[in-house]
Amino acid sequence: MREIILINITGKDRPGLTSSLTNILAQYEITILDIGQAVIHDYLSLGMLIEIPSRHSSSSILKDLVFQAHKLGIQIRFSPIDMENYVGWIARNGHERLIITLLGRTLTAVQLSGITSVIAANHLNIDIITNLSGSIPLDQSELHPRACIKLTISGKLDDPDHLRRQLLETSEKTGIDISFHVDNIYRHARRLIVFDMDSTLIQCEVIDELAKHAGVGDQVARITESAMNGDIDFKESFTRRVALLRGLDESVLAEVAGTLELTEGAERVVSTLKKLGYKIGIISGGFDYFGKYLQSRLGLDYVFTNGLEIKDKKITGNVSGEIIDGAKKAEILKTIAVVENIGLQQTIAVGDGSNDLPMISVAGLGIAFHAKPIVRKKAQQSISRVGLDGLLYLMGMSEREIGQQ
Repeated sequence: MREIILINITGKDRPGLTSSLTNILAQYEITILDIGQAVIHDYLSLGMLIEIPSRHSSSSILKDLVFQAHKLGIQIRFSPIDMENYVGWIARNGHERLIITLLGRTLTAVQLSGITSVIAANHLNIDIITNLSGSIPLDQSELHPRACIKLTISGKLDDPDHLRRQLLETSEKTGIDISFHVDNIYRHARRLIVFDMDSTLIQCEVIDELAKHAGVGDQVARITESAMNGDIDFKESFTRRVALLRGLDESVLAEVAGTLELTEGAERVVSTLKKLGYKIGIISGGFDYFGKYLQSRLGLDYVFTNGLEIKDKKITGNVSGEIIDGAKKAEILKTIAVVENIGLQQTIAVGDGSNDLPMISVAGLGIAFHAKPIVRKKAQQSISRVGLDGLLYLMGMSEREIGQQ
């Protein structure tokens, strides 16, 4: 009669340890039904679910394993698994898996306790925990520390929207970003990423900076704030703000461009994704002069921005061409996907304002970056505690993999 046994091995890791144990299993023609291993600070945790052929005695196999474990100085435990439990495991394993990612400057027990409590309350199980950010040295202070772990979750989820609300509440309460999405093939097949420009790829709203030079800073800032919060229509707010720039000298554009600061992590995320073959672009309600400036600086493939009309070296207060609002952003993203011959599930869109929500919602992975509360609530994913390169972790990359690019 066939036997199914779960083997759990723990102890200090060393080269050849797994080999020495599997060599014993090989002698008895063991079938390995499942296997998983993790090493944390040189300590191993290895699990194997094995099937012992009926022609072999389990006692001989287990005795050999115990003897080898003693020689290696590790602990080994055996748990028999009956056929009913094994069939149930197969059934559970067939359900789609979920990925929950925790991202912040540091990771605390309070934060982890909060998220694991939500997972348990939804009758889900944590199968795998992966540290994506690597270990943080204790003897030196990092300029921009990051902590990220990925939880692979199994179980039947009855109400995804309820889980998202709980995760958002936990995020706001504990001060850590929490990403939640289904683990599917598209996670590994992204090909295109587009960014909003102002307050996403760069740290300011350019129109506010131009307004300061024009002496109308407070007026424009108030309209900008209302627009980003979704209180007024973007096209209306944009037209009103641009009109206030009438008469500003063209030379101010170069002056402002020279002072632009990229968002923390912007160069890192662009450089990494370019090396991986991504097409990268800007889709922004900002101005073409600054979009082209960033395209040259970062080597971007696409830039779609609003044209600022200039006559006699003066800003006229008008926009040349169609205004790029939220709906237009989503339309442009779809068009680029067609040009690149990829599906929308293979796209990523990142933005901070309510006018970014349409493209965020149609992209395969849409992320609200340091966004207003109304935008965070409507977006599926958000980053609020770290820089733009936190996106790489949400895409499933580890610090080691990022460093290899």
